Amino acid sequence: MPEKVSCVIIAKNEQNTITRCLDSVGWMDEIIVVDTGSTDHTVEICHQYGVKVFEIKWTGFGNAKRFAVEQASYDWIFSIDCDEVMTSDLQKKIRRILEQPELFEGYCIKRCTYYLGKQINWCGWNHDYPLRLFNRKYGTFNNAIVHEAVCLCGRKGRIEEHLLHYSYPDIKTHISKINHYTELGAKRLLEKGKKSSPVAAYGHGLVKFIKMYFIQQGFLDGIEGLILAIVSAFGVHLKYLKLWQKKRETTLHQQ
Repeated sequence: MPEKVSCVIIAKNEQNTITRCLDSVGWMDEIIVVDTGSTDHTVEICHQYGVKVFEIKWTGFGNAKRFAVEQASYDWIFSIDCDEVMTSDLQKKIRRILEQPELFEGYCIKRCTYYLGKQINWCGWNHDYPLRLFNRKYGTFNNAIVHEAVCLCGRKGRIEEHLLHYSYPDIKTHISKINHYTELGAKRLLEKGKKSSPVAAYGHGLVKFIKMYFIQQGFLDGIEGLILAIVSAFGVHLKYLKLWQKKRETTLHQQ
């Protein structure tokens, strides 16, 4: 008999994306959605699908995903974000894996990301293999407030069947998420004792653009690659600018 698997999702105001995600994972033995404060119809949609819904206070991506894993009924966990979709080939691959799960304790899955409606094949996004399928006996998510990851004490396999990531359908959405992520990122850097300045922030942003557009050949993705590199560089610049501001406010407060 194949091992059973629990699908875990965290969500906040994802009414426009979560339906497509839930449709793709409906075959799994259990679906758990942890909502962190939606004010739209996200929770209502989840209840319509009959999934298990938990509503918690936001304390960071890592903590939310760890909480979701802890609510699971089964040891095998598949983690997916609301803006992601499992392909039919990936579904078949995971079914086969669950029939002989002793080979590895976790699996990194090839993720193909779309930006402004186009699949991005360069910009560094072509080497994206997040660890999404794992046995929780051997690991779980760390408690990082942003850029969380699974810490696994075990063997890792690789799955080439695609997980589709519909990241940013428009620039407005990208900018909105950048504002949120840079706030979290700056806070994390401040807690680590990092420092910055307006000039340093500009330098970090410039390095990010050069890396994505030239070194990682983002120019091969056409106009979408250029826009992605520019906006991503702005995000890095903004994160370090916010770090400078937070450090400055902390210093003034201590005086």
